[in-house]
Amino acid sequence: MGRAYEVRKAAIQKNGAAKAKVYSNFAKEIYIAAKSGGTSLEANDKLKQLVEKAKRNQVPSDIINRAIDKVNSGVDENYQSLRYEGFGPGASTLIVDCLTDNVNRTVGFVRPAFTKCNGKLGVTNSVTHFYENLAIFSVKGVTEDEVFETVLNEGADVKDIETDGDEVVITADAKEYNNIKKALTNANYEITLDEVSMVALDKVTLTGEDLELFNKLLNMLDEIEDVQNVYHNVEL
Repeated sequence: MGRAYEVRKAAIQKNGAAKAKVYSNFAKEIYIAAKSGGTSLEANDKLKQLVEKAKRNQVPSDIINRAIDKVNSGVDENYQSLRYEGFGPGASTLIVDCLTDNVNRTVGFVRPAFTKCNGKLGVTNSVTHFYENLAIFSVKGVTEDEVFETVLNEGADVKDIETDGDEVVITADAKEYNNIKKALTNANYEITLDEVSMVALDKVTLTGEDLELFNKLLNMLDEIEDVQNVYHNVEL
């Protein structure tokens, strides 16, 4: 399997959370987008993108609507985006993105998770330079050449376009996200994946106790309510 498969897998391999947590994560993000940019989907591109993404992830409409209605009803909740960078068992590295209304609570869960699994948190930028910040899209029903021409006409600069099964995967620098999304949307392509993801430049393979501890760490992070996304460099 080629680069397209690896990039696509990295994008969807966030934090294998249960449905309840996925719903909660989307509800928070939708609330924040609606609060900052207004509750109209047509006037708030960020909110529209999140709602579309939530629907693709099968988030029920009532959860989406409740998150937006909280803003309309004057509910005031304050969340802060946090990014933790850490070193796990073996040569593993992780980036943990959180959304929280209590920073002390969040770090009080994240730090012990690393410690209990023979890992440790690093300082800012200690891990991110091992990763690329990529915009990743996947579309169905078109060829690589058609996709290339479409994004080229929009003036977007892509890193790679590859076929992965019956889909075409487009990867680009994260700053190109809006240009590519606009091109694909205007062309009425069926978008099956729409992500901005941290993708490891190099993968590592863990075995034995290191692999067991790494999986334990992923599970512990998974159980933390404030954790939104987990990116790592381990080949699973």
